[in-house]
Amino acid sequence: MKRRKVSHYSGIGGQAVLEGVMMRNKDMYAVAVRKPDKDIAVEIDEFHGVAYGSKLLNIPFVRGVFVFINSLILGLKALNYSSSFYEEEDTKPTKLDESIDKVSSGHENTFLMIATTIISFAFAIVLFMILPYALSELLGKYVRNASLIAIIEGILRIVIFILYILLISRMKDIKRLFMYHGAEHKCINCIEKGRPLTLKNVRRSNRLHKRCGSSFILFVMFVSIILFFFIRVDSYLLRIGLRILLIPVISGISYEIIKLAGRTDFILVRIISAPGLWLQRLTTKEPDDDMIEVAIKSVEAVFDWKQFLKDSFGYEVDDSWLQDEEP
Repeated sequence: MKRRKVSHYSGIGGQAVLEGVMMRNKDMYAVAVRKPDKDIAVEIDEFHGVAYGSKLLNIPFVRGVFVFINSLILGLKALNYSSSFYEEEDTKPTKLDESIDKVSSGHENTFLMIATTIISFAFAIVLFMILPYALSELLGKYVRNASLIAIIEGILRIVIFILYILLISRMKDIKRLFMYHGAEHKCINCIEKGRPLTLKNVRRSNRLHKRCGSSFILFVMFVSIILFFFIRVDSYLLRIGLRILLIPVISGISYEIIKLAGRTDFILVRIISAPGLWLQRLTTKEPDDDMIEVAIKSVEAVFDWKQFLKDSFGYEVDDSWLQDEEP
């Protein structure tokens, strides 16, 4: 069968979860999880998110803010589902559990999801926004050039982020999460390169992808360097406040960049995408066959890849041929 080197945008995206993969295609998403008994559970549902149906989602640099928020919400929802298979059933409710249940009026999962989002967001702001700024201010006692300090702040932000990734990657659960992350990317790359979604084809596909959330975060950091370089105020508190208030603006710009990177292959796009792909060497790992199987289940639950190959690459997949493709 003739293979084409060109890639075609599929529109699907995903996320690694605890012992599984979430895949989203338009309004539908699926979470496939390898349960403790080794069977694969698959949940399929619709997700509309914030500003669904609004014209705001069609406005460049504005839509990225809502996409970012919705990705967080759906990601936490998928994580909550996957973790439910690994909760200890015999554990008795603690006083904290009872208090949460009382405060949430029985909607404990929703309450915990919102609380986790707020805490995670606050932690990220402190670690990746306020800490680099505070460190750069200390260096300001020795470096009097404001432009250089702004660049140093951005470099510190990137260094802290990479060190954070290196630190958490030493944890066993995170290592497996990164392997599922690799399985997710390999499935998408397999389809978008025009290959049938089989274990053999996915295994030999690239685990790096230009539309990855890791690349998005790195774009956020690069864009923040540029914005903070030109936006100057005298007040210490106002400088911190602006860094927080500009997060939606930075997210909106970064989304447009990664959206462009995922759809085109111009030399300039490849250049600006390169750092994100380098970072993915840390945030993705090569998955085993069991993980790839889970990722394939998640894709097939929400995406007709056979029809996609027919429409985009011009050939139909024969089921008997697929059986020969399997190892």
